[in-house]
Amino acid sequence: MSALPGISVPRVPVLFKAACPDCRARFELSAGALRLAIGASRRTTFYSFTCPECGAAVRKPAGERIVELLTGGGVRTLRLHSTV
Repeated sequence: MSALPGISVPRVPVLFKAACPDCRARFELSAGALRLAIGASRRTTFYSFTCPECGAAVRKPAGERIVELLTGGGVRTLRLHSTV
């Protein structure tokens, strides 16, 4: 969005810094390479990605700030619902 009508500001792709706990590589991922799952508790709220270096499936906990950053950056979100 722009403060001036008729003028649009191009969106710059958001990149997120990440690291693989298996191979210890550090890299940047686009929003499309990450997934966010929001559950009913801290234990069931996490983000995941595939390491581009070694191919490992990585899952890390996501606190409130991480959830805010990832959703604001366009990461696809899955809301987990309890079945009780």
